[in-house]
Amino acid sequence: MSRRLVLIVEDSRDLAANLEIACMAIRNVEVKVAMGAGEAWALLADVRPEDSLVIVTDMRLPDADGMDLIRDVKRHALLASTPVVAVSGDADPSITHQLAQLGVKAFYKKPYSPIAVAHHLGSLLDAQPQSA
Repeated sequence: MSRRLVLIVEDSRDLAANLEIACMAIRNVEVKVAMGAGEAWALLADVRPEDSLVIVTDMRLPDADGMDLIRDVKRHALLASTPVVAVSGDADPSITHQLAQLGVKAFYKKPYSPIAVAHHLGSLLDAQPQSA
């Protein structure tokens, strides 16, 4: 049976918790939280081809650059089509350009509304084909 998954990759426990709570409003969703890229890859190892997945990642992680994490996800055979949403406190305009080139679905500058991000994640999940 397929699952609907949201993976939050965020090193701030408070921001991750706020977004996780907001994501609970998404219909039939399982939310996973990783404090860095290493934890994210450990959780992604459990994703099955039939699962619907969206990833929201901070751009500054303790063990990796968020841009590198996104590039690696986009190169991964199973994950390449996974919608990714990025968040950052960095106001550098080049970030949005780089993210667009990587096919990132949205960029939210901190502080952002967890409810708005969760709503967008739910829409991305709803747009994915459902497997039995």
